[in-house]
Amino acid sequence: MKFDRLRELREDGDYSQQQIADYLHIHQTTYSGYESDRFSVPIPILGKLADFYNVSVDYLLGRTNNKLLHR
Repeated sequence: MKFDRLRELREDGDYSQQQIADYLHIHQTTYSGYESDRFSVPIPILGKLADFYNVSVDYLLGRTNNKLLHR
């Protein structure tokens, strides 16, 4: 599953892959693999990314176009 939204959110926030990888405590090449669909994104990482970008996991997965979290 390609995570186009990971790249879109990162670029919209003017973050580098290295900055996001540092936040996740992973190597930049691993993060790059998530964006390019070379590696599957583990569920805990999906949760951290959703928290970081303040979006739902469903948004990251492309299951909804609504970025906003309902709390």
